[in-house]
Amino acid sequence: MASEKQRQKIVDGLLSLVSDREFDRIGFGEIADKAGLTLAQLRQAYDGKFAMLEDFTRRIDQEVIGEEDEGMEAEPVRDRLFDVLMRRFDALAPYKAAVAGLLRSARRDPLLAAALNTNAVTSMRWMLSAAGLDRGGLMGLARAQALALAWARVLQVWLEEEDPGLAKTMKALDAALKRLERIGRGAERLERALGPLGRCLPGGRRRRTPPPPPPAESSPDAAMAPA
Repeated sequence: MASEKQRQKIVDGLLSLVSDREFDRIGFGEIADKAGLTLAQLRQAYDGKFAMLEDFTRRIDQEVIGEEDEGMEAEPVRDRLFDVLMRRFDALAPYKAAVAGLLRSARRDPLLAAALNTNAVTSMRWMLSAAGLDRGGLMGLARAQALALAWARVLQVWLEEEDPGLAKTMKALDAALKRLERIGRGAERLERALGPLGRCLPGGRRRRTPPPPPPAESSPDAAMAPA
């Protein structure tokens, strides 16, 4: 079995390469060389590059969940989720170039885009749970997918953000969560109206707080979001 240290080296190697290379042009031998391991060690650790990306996403999830702020428990739901997702941006900060590279590759690679979306939906279910918004079934999956798409739009803002305080990112995230909150209230009313049938449908204080309500504005098109 590959050690955790070896797996981390492999993932970091792939992320380093994808910062300025097309994902589908990166070979296993290059990743092994970057990680300082043999091809056999690489094969022992992972079945392929998508599995490496899934491991990276899991690593970010664990870092975010591990920093849970008990002081946020009494805050409104949207504020708790805002806090969780801002912690996710903090965790992704060292990998910003790799995230940008993955998004560039995903625009030309449907398989990569689909894999990134799957990873994002799984992550958003964990982020919702961390914010106390756990929900099972198809409605929970629909909620996670909606949040993953919103996350993808805000991710684009974050990639272009130059302000260390992430003012634009916070503004975009707050606006996105408010939209989702309105949509969620409508979905819950529909579910209650449909009764049993509706349940079968898909459907310390942080240093940063959501900004005041922004003026209405349109959001950029969504893209599949890594991590």
